[in-house]
Order: sequence, then C-alpha cells, then structure tokens
Amino acid sequence: MNLWKLLLNFAGWNVDISAQRRDKCVICVAPHTSNWDFILGLFAYKSLGREANFLMKEFWFFFPLKYLIKALGGIPVPKRKTGVSLTGTVIEMFRSRPYVNLAVTPEGTRSYIEVWHTGFLYIAYGAKVPVQLGVIDYKNKDIIICEEYFPTGDVEKDMSYIRSFYSRYSDVARYPEKFKA
Repeated sequence: MNLWKLLLNFAGWNVDISAQRRDKCVICVAPHTSNWDFILGLFAYKSLGREANFLMKEFWFFFPLKYLIKALGGIPVPKRKTGVSLTGTVIEMFRSRPYVNLAVTPEGTRSYIEVWHTGFLYIAYGAKVPVQLGVIDYKNKDIIICEEYFPTGDVEKDMSYIRSFYSRYSDVARYPEKFKA
C-alpha cells in the first residue's frame, strides 16, 4: 500500500477509478466547492500510481512554490490575455507529449455559478481524447471516475450530457449549496 492510499484510507475515503487507464484524457471533476477537492483528487490519482496535470492561476507559480506545483503536474494559466489561445496551447501539449491526463473543474471556481466553462470540451475534442467524468462525493466519502465520454464537437449537446451526468451528484459536494449541475 502506498502513502497516498494509506492517507485516504486513514481518513475514511474510498477510491473507485475504474474508467479505462489512458495515456491521454481530460478528467472533468465536479462538484468543485472546496480546496479539499484538489487534495483528495490528487491523492486518489496518485494512490493508483497515476499522474495528472491541472491548470492553475499563474499567480501561484512563485518561488519556491512553483517547483512543488509543477512537480505535482501544475500548468500555469496567465491572467492577462497574451493573444495566445490557452485551449490551443493545451491541445498542442496533448499532441506533443506521450502522456497527459488533464484534470479540470468546469465550474472554474468554488463558488456557485450557473454557467460552466466549456474549454475542457474544446480541448478534448481538438486533441481527440475522451473526457473521464470524476466525482468527489463527500456524503459517502467516495472518489469516483467510472464513466467516459467522447465529445461530439457539438458543445451544447456535450455539455447537456455532462451536466445531466453530474445532476445525480447534486447533494454530494462538500458545500452542496454552491453546486448546480
């Protein structure tokens, strides 16, 4: 048993990541209402010997923290518009690297929002990779990635399917009042 799994077990968490192991995929994680979501998701993935990348505000990439964040798979997202498409940059990363499992939170914040970000769908479709649907269930203490979805390129249709999937989990967030599928 590795340290990651030991820590999760000690805290009473179960890991059910049964979606196909892939070298390249986007991992959609919702609900996202707490900073603990990141820690739990990271521990769960590492408990299976897997590595994941994640997008994080460039603000956090300062010395010496940037070395830890990058070692954990962090990819800085610039705050100001540079004329370079983040979506295009990430798609190129998928094309040029042999392994990318990119975890994203479509809500983009831990606060309540109505409209989810769609960039992860454009990335998955452009990179021709599946979206694996992940849930951090505080109610039952389960971390789940069991379903996979291949985007069609019709963002409305794709988002409708994904939000429908997550509607089953509307009451399992750490702060359920901050989540809307």
